[in-house]
Amino acid sequence: MRYISTRGGMPPRTFREILLEGLATDGGLALPESYPRYEAADLARLRKLSYPDLAFDILSRYIDDIPAADLKALIDKTYTAAVFGSDDITPLKTLEPGLHLLQLSNGPTLAFKDVALQLLGNLFEYVLAKNQGELNILGATSGDTGSAAEYAMRGKRGVRVFMLSPLGKMSRFQTAQMFSLTDPNIYNIAVRGVFDDCQDIVKQVSNDEAFKTRYAIGTVNSINWARVLAQIVYYFKGYFAATKSDTEQVSFAVPSGNFGNILAGHVALRMGLPVRRLILASNENNVLDEFFRSGCYRPRASADVHQTSSPSMDISKASNFERFVFDLVGRDASTLRKLWASVDGGGSFDLAGTPFAAKLRESGFVSGTSTHADRIAAMRWVHQRFGVMIDTHTADGVKVGLEHREAGVPLICLETAQPVKFADTVREALGVEPASPPAVRGLENLPQRFEAMDADASAVKRYIEQRCR
Repeated sequence: MRYISTRGGMPPRTFREILLEGLATDGGLALPESYPRYEAADLARLRKLSYPDLAFDILSRYIDDIPAADLKALIDKTYTAAVFGSDDITPLKTLEPGLHLLQLSNGPTLAFKDVALQLLGNLFEYVLAKNQGELNILGATSGDTGSAAEYAMRGKRGVRVFMLSPLGKMSRFQTAQMFSLTDPNIYNIAVRGVFDDCQDIVKQVSNDEAFKTRYAIGTVNSINWARVLAQIVYYFKGYFAATKSDTEQVSFAVPSGNFGNILAGHVALRMGLPVRRLILASNENNVLDEFFRSGCYRPRASADVHQTSSPSMDISKASNFERFVFDLVGRDASTLRKLWASVDGGGSFDLAGTPFAAKLRESGFVSGTSTHADRIAAMRWVHQRFGVMIDTHTADGVKVGLEHREAGVPLICLETAQPVKFADTVREALGVEPASPPAVRGLENLPQRFEAMDADASAVKRYIEQRCR
């Protein structure tokens, strides 16, 4: 398996080569040259597998430069009941016939990002040990990626983490999860701005090839293909748990801001998983919903990004969206470059009236927007009807998923975080305190360690330089 760039300027590379790099050398995103396909007979075989064995079957089709025995050992080390609470790893909870929650938030930081980042931490440590190298991870988070990455990388040999987050714009629990860590290889940088400012800094630094090479800059954001790859597995797992035969179709409802989680569903669909619809749920920052409804992709300026009660989706420029559009335009890098030249210049693009509009309608995607009032109503509905408490982002997915629910097609709503991470909104919606797992009780009362700075890539570079001497 070889990997290419969405922008066409990178020679084909191996998995291990792209694992540590993040952005491709031409500023694009790495993707496999093709997606391996599963046929009906393959699905019947996969249905019987445990989560680690399913993960190995899927990941080994994309990772052929790590010996199979080593890859299997890394996967078995990652996906355990000790880390994720049960052998199921991502159990399916049925609310009523045909309506399910895929529980993805049972890892160390109580968010779906753990499923991929726990594996990524083990992959990084393995490859760095083989190369006798070091890696300085530069990431941006709007909430859950930061803590999941830091918990996955804390204490890893040869790894430092520099995580950017928007100052004062995450939930109190999310902030405490990151800023209370005292591990010497973890550095938190709180940027005066919004998530898009943080993400722009990561891209600016990553596009400085000399700096990137000198300081071995890598990323754990979902621009890292391994993140997306690990998330493909739970789409298959959820499908098998919700169906009895391999001819049934299901739909997945996915709250999405940076487009990484639902991109994994798109890849699963391309691999042959019988997916009827991928239902994308936006919050008030509904750039992606606008695109899937109209064909116009119009990122907002930082000043126009809303701060909402589902803060992990307070994103205007979805970094993984470029991968989907690359597939949409037939993997034509020249077309992709033209579209993103406008986006990178602060503009937009519109596919309405082009040959790609029909492909968009046939892509399997539908979408919708959820507001604060909508998510409060969805949280109350799920709690009153089924006795289940959900977080704000999952509520966005439930609200939009129900709008697109079809008779006879199981709807699987991806649960993205545990309610305790957004306790203020849970109290507003339900009038009760969400349960807090013993391991995180009192977290918000711990001392916090972080560096506040302006949205300035040069300042971030200097900060990294000073700590890598």
